[in-house]
Amino acid sequence: MHFLNRSLATALCSVVALCAALTSCSPQPEEKASGEKGATKSCVPGGLATEVPGKLTVGTDKPAYAPWFADDKPSNGKGFESAVAYAVADRLGYGRDAVVWQNVPFNSSFAPGAKKFDFDINQVSISEARKKAVAFSSGYYDVRQAVVALKSSKAAKAKSTADLKGVKLGAQVGTTSLDFINDLVKPTQRPAVYQKNDFAKLALKSGQVDAIVVDLPTAFYITGAEVPEAKVVGQFPNSPDNSEQFGLVLDRESELTSCVSGAVDALRKDGTLAALEKKWLSEAVDAPVLT
Repeated sequence: MHFLNRSLATALCSVVALCAALTSCSPQPEEKASGEKGATKSCVPGGLATEVPGKLTVGTDKPAYAPWFADDKPSNGKGFESAVAYAVADRLGYGRDAVVWQNVPFNSSFAPGAKKFDFDINQVSISEARKKAVAFSSGYYDVRQAVVALKSSKAAKAKSTADLKGVKLGAQVGTTSLDFINDLVKPTQRPAVYQKNDFAKLALKSGQVDAIVVDLPTAFYITGAEVPEAKVVGQFPNSPDNSEQFGLVLDRESELTSCVSGAVDALRKDGTLAALEKKWLSEAVDAPVLT
């Protein structure tokens, strides 16, 4: 009886050994490394796979224009976009001391190629064309484009887009402002294109152009603080075909996109975005609509 039990035990051990050997030789499912693209990431507060561990790198252009920023200092928390950036960072679990600002030229923010920021905030409108090169968060601001002209200019009397066809218009390169000129106004003269809005404003003041196109809050700031001899002629009508939102820009392969969008959505839902808009953009409340 003892011999039988011993033989049975030996046989069982042989079977177990054979199974182990077969298992070790068979293909096994591979687990994705934590840093591999496509790996599932949870939005752990303060523990995201950021460019710099433990820090959140935020990009924007220089100069940083009002009313989106104040005193050309994105890090001071003043101005609508600076305040939004810190609110998003807080939602993601990063305090103000963990936010690092980086200078990123406007056109570079959504150009093809790898990014060195976690997200960029710089009045970049979400578009299908730009989505081919970068990723966007949910929209954080619903924007309208507007026309600014010197009060003495013939463009100042425009009531419709048709009234603008014969005037010399200008806008910053790569912007939806320029798209509105080309696609909606379709002027008889080729629009002047500038590397920065500062150059467009100088052209307006010197009479090189009759009017410039910028987003509505910027238009009110220009006429109220920078070029008081100018006026907001009007804003372009909004429709499903030309509705526009600013979004945070991320690397096309960023694992943070869903987390950042979730933070923006939460800020919209709890009223934070509306409160920040009221605080920093309250003067840009109304302008005639160009028919």
